Amino acid sequence: RAAKRRLGAGSGLAGRRPLGGRGRGGERELTGQTARGPSGFSDANSKWLAPAKAKKTQPKGNHVELSSDGEVEEGSWEMEEDRSSEEMVDDYGASSSEEEELLPIEKAALKQKPDREGLSEDDSEEEDEEEEEAEEASMQKMGQKEEEDKDLQLNLDIDEQFKLPTSEEIEKEDILFILFPPAEPPDLHAIHQRIQGNVEVLQDFGVKREEGRSRQEYLALLRRDMAAYYSYSDFLLTKLMDIFPLPELINFLEANEVPRPVTIRTNTLKTRRRDLAQALINRGVNLDPLGKWSKTGLVIYDSTVPIGATPEYLAGHYMLQGASSLLPVMALAPQENEHILDMCCAPGGKTSYIAQLMKNTGMILANDSSAERLRSVVGNLHRLGVTNAVVSNCDGRQFPKVLGGFDRVLLDAPCSGTGVISKDPAVKTNKDEKDIMRCAHLQKELILSAIDSVNAASETGGYIVYCTCSIMVEENEWVVDYALKKRNVRLVATGLDFGKEGFTRFKDRRFHPSLKSTRRFYPHTHNMDGFFIAKFKKFSNAIPQTQKDEEPAVEAAAPSAVPDTIITEPLPKKKKLEGSKANEEQKLPQPALKKKRSLQAQRRPLKA
Repeated sequence: RAAKRRLGAGSGLAGRRPLGGRGRGGERELTGQTARGPSGFSDANSKWLAPAKAKKTQPKGNHVELSSDGEVEEGSWEMEEDRSSEEMVDDYGASSSEEEELLPIEKAALKQKPDREGLSEDDSEEEDEEEEEAEEASMQKMGQKEEEDKDLQLNLDIDEQFKLPTSEEIEKEDILFILFPPAEPPDLHAIHQRIQGNVEVLQDFGVKREEGRSRQEYLALLRRDMAAYYSYSDFLLTKLMDIFPLPELINFLEANEVPRPVTIRTNTLKTRRRDLAQALINRGVNLDPLGKWSKTGLVIYDSTVPIGATPEYLAGHYMLQGASSLLPVMALAPQENEHILDMCCAPGGKTSYIAQLMKNTGMILANDSSAERLRSVVGNLHRLGVTNAVVSNCDGRQFPKVLGGFDRVLLDAPCSGTGVISKDPAVKTNKDEKDIMRCAHLQKELILSAIDSVNAASETGGYIVYCTCSIMVEENEWVVDYALKKRNVRLVATGLDFGKEGFTRFKDRRFHPSLKSTRRFYPHTHNMDGFFIAKFKKFSNAIPQTQKDEEPAVEAAAPSAVPDTIITEPLPKKKKLEGSKANEEQKLPQPALKKKRSLQAQRRPLKA
């Protein structure tokens, strides 16, 4: 037995037949399989019952049998081979009924699987290497495609580089547009792309410009495209291009197409901001505090109820007011028990804010030249509980003669409205040079009247705040510089810690250096209406003469060239101020006499 076991151990593995060869045990198993189905199992137990039957027929023990050829065969090896063959038949030799249930792609996978199983290890390694090489090749192709795409994109960018159309093409387009107006509106997307390309060229003009083309040609085309895209007049665009750099100009024009957020001011005469916010939140209003710079403002994002018709609004707990309208009153900084003039008060938002800061003490004279607009002022003052205001309907230019001696004056001057284009889009096209100069002339008259209405000897005041909702230099810095020359006032800090500084030079004009203390607010930077604020401090009630006003301009023009005139000119002015007999005997032109009489009438303003 030991010798047979050793012989079986040596020759059983080396000289064993393949799975197809059978000894006597294998023949018995095959004869048993002939009565079964094609898969090697009976019809009743055709799935996984055959291995159990094979175990029953397997002889116990590790017996060794000799074949007729004298080969040593081991029964356990034969039965394992039979089971492995039968299991293989069960795994891959499915019946026809099972094959019908499979999808075509699953049948293909089943066919490929035994083929791969039959391959040797070397073949499988070769296939793996081939797959890796194929993946690397595909990745290289993808990289080449991406590089080609980048090259194509670069070529497209080069091809799409902005090119300035010729003057003939522009004239032809204009003529065709006039003679044959298009049935459809122009392609705004193409115009917007041309605006962006033009701005990029103008920002790096020395590198990106076309040869033989001037900067003026690019600017003319840009102005024409922006007028078509944003619907502005050529005059207004020219003014805006002088004020803003080109990238900031685009942002300003875009901001004017979007409405400003709705803001309200809490009326602290009747409630607190915390209580008002809670009450509005309970009514379905989504709100936030306006900012750190305001203690009373709230910004409204959305609401399920109309903001202008809530019980809180009707009770006077808040006022619908723009964020920029809060700033002039904050700059004025009214104190309790003061006499304050609001020269152009309609519709009453700033007046009521002054009253709540004064806690209904002192006196406020709310004046406006329009009787119709004063109706809204009276209604708002009653609703908000203001009791220290007097409403008047007078022309602001005549105000020092009517009443004077105020501690502080707020002048929200009428203007062209170029800072509130989002509220009034008609400003884009209905303003021209005459409108701007007409507003500027009116503002100069009003600011002189406002300065004359203030008492410089006031213990707590003597301040004037000038503001407009315009961004034009002619209505802002120009007017302030004019007031500095005509009256004994100086500019002081507004007390606002944000906003852009005013211009001290604009094109060929030079303004007083103290105009840096004025503040400008823009919709694209501060998300509020365009606004300008300047704060004056009056240091003398005396009104200087016109010749004396020209002295700073002479000194600025040529300080070293005219020293004699500066020294010798004040001498006759002192005589004029003294009112001597020689001055009366001297023959003066008619305008000078009128000026003198008006100054004498304004020298002693009435107390408020």
